[in-house]
Amino acid sequence: MKPESPFFKESVHCLMQSPLFSGLAQSVVEEMVTRCRRETWKRRRQLPMEETWQRFHILLSGRVRLSRSNPETGRMITLFLLGPGDPFCIFSLLDGKPHDVILDTLDDLSLLSLPMKEARQWLYEHPEFNRTLLPYLGEQMCALSGLATDLALHDTETRLARLILRHLDAPATVQEHISPRLINNLSNESLAAMIGSVRVVVNRQLQHWKQEGIVDSHRGYLMVEKLNDLTQRAEQKLADTADTAPATLQ
Repeated sequence: MKPESPFFKESVHCLMQSPLFSGLAQSVVEEMVTRCRRETWKRRRQLPMEETWQRFHILLSGRVRLSRSNPETGRMITLFLLGPGDPFCIFSLLDGKPHDVILDTLDDLSLLSLPMKEARQWLYEHPEFNRTLLPYLGEQMCALSGLATDLALHDTETRLARLILRHLDAPATVQEHISPRLINNLSNESLAAMIGSVRVVVNRQLQHWKQEGIVDSHRGYLMVEKLNDLTQRAEQKLADTADTAPATLQ
């Protein structure tokens, strides 16, 4: 992308606000953006990662879901939900290999893209990029560890509460009327895929919380009304409710 492009400044601004690039000097980010091309992808596009891994992508707007599925049962688990400023194919950047992941576009996207070989040059040309990359990778690994822990140790109510809390940006002093980012307008089926459950179970749990006044939930809308109560649900350990067998991923 050339600096005179009408999208250049907003692309640099987006990257400067992202966890991966915010620690870099603006001149470095600008140089990186000049190597990229801007692309737009339509909503509801699904791609296996082997079709995308040879290019490095950075979201400017919209959301991407990275998932794994069981071809025999059709069950799906969401590994990552990414938003503006997040890259995908991050692991291919490190090892140069495709990974068995399905990519879904949840919105119309705008993104930056460049050949993976050129993106890998950043690792050698910009040591400061490595210093920001390692903490970002650490957060990604912690997210996967948290997902594994939730599936193995917690029931559906706890997993769903923890998912919502992870996506709240509001300060701790705010206790009500908080809308979670990224997951706010996702379907119950999509929320279920993020916690290893199924739509009917998530729907039943949200309706139960709604009756208790903990959340306000309806199609395409989710609002936390009682943060303290939701936090208590998230801290629950192996509750003696219906989800007692993690292997079934109820």
